[in-house]
Amino acid sequence: MSSETIGVIGAGNMGLAIIKGLAAAKLYEAHSIYVYDIDAHRGEAALKEGVSAIPSIGKMGETVDTVIVAVKPGTVHEVLLHLKGIQKKTLVISICAGITTGSIEAVLGEHPVVRVMPNSPCMIGEGASAVAKGAYASGEHVRKTLAIMSALGYAVEVQESLMDAVTGLSGSGPAYVAIMIDALAEGGVKMGIPRKTALELAVRTVSGTARMIMEKGMEPSTLRDMVTSPGGTTAEGISALERNAFRWALIDAVESAAMKSRELGE
Repeated sequence: MSSETIGVIGAGNMGLAIIKGLAAAKLYEAHSIYVYDIDAHRGEAALKEGVSAIPSIGKMGETVDTVIVAVKPGTVHEVLLHLKGIQKKTLVISICAGITTGSIEAVLGEHPVVRVMPNSPCMIGEGASAVAKGAYASGEHVRKTLAIMSALGYAVEVQESLMDAVTGLSGSGPAYVAIMIDALAEGGVKMGIPRKTALELAVRTVSGTARMIMEKGMEPSTLRDMVTSPGGTTAEGISALERNAFRWALIDAVESAAMKSRELGE
């Protein structure tokens, strides 16, 4: 367990997920995790995890060894202005969609900045996060960030030029999967399965399939071929998916979300 301190600015869905994940993983002492949110109700929700409140963004910058900026893209600049007095050694980790390390450095100066795109399963330690370093961040800063995000699931370093694509894939991906699970369950209900049972079957089918691909190191196409017999039920189902452009709809969703991320950063 680290003896260092860490602070999270913004206790919305993603900020709270990170706070809960850090507390559960015991990477930091609970009292060494600080939180600030302008919304008192969100701040109170975070404090239920046993973390410490801090009165202002400026005070956060003076206090912690690492600060995570977890606010909406439109409010990042204002937050950074309050952080301008931050200690030079303090690592700034941004999880703000579309916001480049360069735009943060333009406000904070020659300061170590690492950009992260996490996703909501961080809340249960099953997140998927990509990490990209800024111009003044060292390898040690990247390793520290990877350690923090690895406590919340899987974390990998990528070039910053790929971060918009990561946003469209794993950042927004849980929403796509949730829609798919709901649709699978609805299909089961349509064919007579009780809703509760259909949802349980759908959830376990998706989670089991993902785990099988991950643990066996399989290509998804290999598993598809294992399940698909010529002229069988699965072949018929896949044919229906192809007729409705299911694959291309998902590809388009990733691309559209990535382009939106890029737009937010401009």
